[in-house]
Amino acid sequence: MVIHLEDEQEVPLSRGRLRRLAELVLEREGLPDHAEAGLRFVTDRRMARLNSRFLGREGPTDVLSLPIENLRPGGGWPDTGGAPLNLGDAFVAPSYVHRRAARRGDDPESEMGLMVVHGLLHLLGYDHQLSEEAERMENRERELLAGFIPEPGPGADRSGAGVNPGGRL
Repeated sequence: MVIHLEDEQEVPLSRGRLRRLAELVLEREGLPDHAEAGLRFVTDRRMARLNSRFLGREGPTDVLSLPIENLRPGGGWPDTGGAPLNLGDAFVAPSYVHRRAARRGDDPESEMGLMVVHGLLHLLGYDHQLSEEAERMENRERELLAGFIPEPGPGADRSGAGVNPGGRL
């Protein structure tokens, strides 16, 4: 699986960890090895333009997914004959996500992880327009985040204490 990661904004990110999380999502969703997705970290200004252009809404948002295929959750992925299965792009606005996390008292890194998972699940056909869909998507987000234990960085506490608290990134 290939994650095309682009970071065109200023907020420092754990890009390697977010890429591994994205790979885990595709793997756990059963995507073939030749699947690929774009993960784009953008400024609030770029997100506002995307939000206006594709959803007709003003201002930035946290995450916006632009799927290429019309997929359904749980598999049945198109047969591409081994050619890359391009899922589309998930755009995340880290500045927006960090501000919202601060207002709510949430951990910004955990919230970034949630937005990556959320955006990729949208590429795979998950939605939250109806309450049943929302419940399914939220449950899947929790399952995926609970299964992700990031590799500690240099000098990090490797005891496991505090790793993945509350099942979030």
